[in-house]
Amino acid sequence: MVTGGAHGLGEFIVRRLHNDGYRVAIADLDGAAAATLAKTLDDKGVSARGYGVDVSDRGALDRLKADVLRDFDAVHVLVNNAARTQATPLLEITPEDLDAVMAVNFTGTFTACQLFGAHFARQGYGRIVNLASLAGQNGGTATGGHYASSKGAVLAATKVFARELAPHGVTVNAVSPGPQDSPMVRAIVGEDNIEAFSKNIPVGRLGDPSFIARMVALLASPEAASVTGACWDANGGLHLR
Repeated sequence: MVTGGAHGLGEFIVRRLHNDGYRVAIADLDGAAAATLAKTLDDKGVSARGYGVDVSDRGALDRLKADVLRDFDAVHVLVNNAARTQATPLLEITPEDLDAVMAVNFTGTFTACQLFGAHFARQGYGRIVNLASLAGQNGGTATGGHYASSKGAVLAATKVFARELAPHGVTVNAVSPGPQDSPMVRAIVGEDNIEAFSKNIPVGRLGDPSFIARMVALLASPEAASVTGACWDANGGLHLR
């Protein structure tokens, strides 16, 4: 299951997993787009299905879990990709702004890890991959200080769940992208500034979303059994540790 799977990076992840032979549940606030993508991948609805969900709503996530288990019989991989950005200057972020961003980016991820982590623990196998961000590592505020804070919290939660679920055959990891060649980044930077912006990245270019999808696919695979609690960076050298 991939949250935020109908657009952007989520779509790249969905397509990669589907191409790798996974049956994919595509969950997105835009349920119509999720259904359209699923139909594009498999018009018979056997290996791909779309679901509308607001990940900030625990009840909706619980119902989604039940629906996916009903439709697919089993779930083995959860990718928490759903996110909300809001490029508001730090000192102008309102309490409502903060709550809205944290509810999707952190609380939604944490809750999904709880709900599906419990299922994975019972079945003795599972893979959880959380999408973090360079902003959550270096405190960048271009996408909003509340966004950066929420992604830092995702990294902490990844370690907490990894430690708790490891004895049950469940791995929990994070992928932390830097600026990707995506509509969101191009909108924030501005098309006229892409070339200059890219020169500030040590490798000299924006990231490739398809590479992020490959990283997620590897962490989602049985071959990654010994990797848990890790954060895999893909930031072009902007953050070295």
